[in-house]
Amino acid sequence: MNRLPIREWAEEDRPREKMLQKGASSLTNAELLSILISSGNHEESAVQLSQRILRSVNNNLVELGKLSVGELSSGFKGIGRAKAVAISAALELGRRRAGSAGMPHDSVRCSRDAYSIFYPMLADLSHEELWIAMTSRAARVIGKVKISQGGANETSADIRLILKAAIQSLAYGIILCHNHPSGNLFPSAEDDALTRRVQSSASLVGITLSDHLILSGNAYYSYADEGKLS
Repeated sequence: MNRLPIREWAEEDRPREKMLQKGASSLTNAELLSILISSGNHEESAVQLSQRILRSVNNNLVELGKLSVGELSSGFKGIGRAKAVAISAALELGRRRAGSAGMPHDSVRCSRDAYSIFYPMLADLSHEELWIAMTSRAARVIGKVKISQGGANETSADIRLILKAAIQSLAYGIILCHNHPSGNLFPSAEDDALTRRVQSSASLVGITLSDHLILSGNAYYSYADEGKLS
């Protein structure tokens, strides 16, 4: 494949110059990614390589975030370990920025509100994590804590850590959330058992389990919506 190096493009078409002149929002995802990787390979410019990487995940940034450093560096010519680390770091930074937006003023009035709080941290993970959000009497989020991290199919939960975080925050309510990287949204027997144990234990210290969400990509399952917290 013949390609024209980016340095020989018209200045207004070069991703860095375009960003400086028109702002980051004017760039495509491939152009933004090309700034991160800086250079392509002998056959592709940085933009062309970025386009190929994005096509491999159907142009879905959530799916891109699931690729490991090893998968990026071994799967694409021109992406070494340093560039793969830069991509992973940028995606993680974006996830953390989204996760901290609006805190601690977010109100949780329904399962969709809860989903929007946890989505940035959990949507594109390839392993399971369990988080809790602590809420005030007015249903405002006063804190979020990761309780545990596991493998691709499960994670453990220590009830004591959940209650400790809630009590230290003087929380009125808590919301559990964990992800299913497999895409299966239905709760397992272990998920049901955890929900019952947390609800029972929290009630002993005057704390309400408001919901338990299972999240996968752009969808979720809510114990509250399904009437399983009565």
